[in-house]
Amino acid sequence: MSLLAGKTVVVSGVGAGLGRQVAAAVVRDGGRAVLGARTEANLAKTAAELDPDGSRTAYRATDITDEGQCEALAGLARERFGRIDAVVHVAALDGHFGGLEDADFEAWHSVLDVNLLGTLRMTRVCLPSLKQGGGSVVFIGTQSAAAAPSQVRQAAYAASKGALTSAMYSLARELGPYRIRVNTVLPGWMWGPPVQAYVRFTAGREGVSEAEVLGRLTGRTALPELATDADVADATVFLASDRARAITGQSLLVNAGELMR
Repeated sequence: MSLLAGKTVVVSGVGAGLGRQVAAAVVRDGGRAVLGARTEANLAKTAAELDPDGSRTAYRATDITDEGQCEALAGLARERFGRIDAVVHVAALDGHFGGLEDADFEAWHSVLDVNLLGTLRMTRVCLPSLKQGGGSVVFIGTQSAAAAPSQVRQAAYAASKGALTSAMYSLARELGPYRIRVNTVLPGWMWGPPVQAYVRFTAGREGVSEAEVLGRLTGRTALPELATDADVADATVFLASDRARAITGQSLLVNAGELMR
């Protein structure tokens, strides 16, 4: 039997990278994917590519900082497929850089509103459906919440994702009696559009080859290559499936062994 046969999975933050890979893995493994992101054109393109006849996908433009839009996405899942079995939170604001000394706390508020509160808003509106039969909530965190990277400073992003991981423990305990599991996947450097862009930009700025920049990243991993967006998506759909039925309140590093704990 397919990993997600008969399951409906809401996926927030479906863009060109990890969100698309999660949606693709859901469809590949027999599930129905309900896609949310701020740009409707991207959602339409992804749905058409993954599910040409439209029988196993639905989508709605969604800003997770808006409660009403979150409710509309959950409502679409119920309307089209009658249920919600899992929610995967990929949506994130990760473009704010810097540390404490140069912190713009207004920008930090925006990061926290998306990455922490937006994720919790989207989770809450799905709870009535999840409570009917149990299910899974999967947060996408970051390795940076556990160990600061040396290449870039993203204190706000790391803090927001660290707070989300802490919230996971409380939610796992709160929602466990309803057979709702809550887990977090912590990616490191993922080979996909964002990291590819970083490698190209850094190579151009420093006047070195892309292979040299990539080598700096893989030089710290136990395995000889970075995990990919697809690798992280595979771990995510496992946690969304019934094969992880006894796993809750856990953080899973998917990072090719860069950080071990």
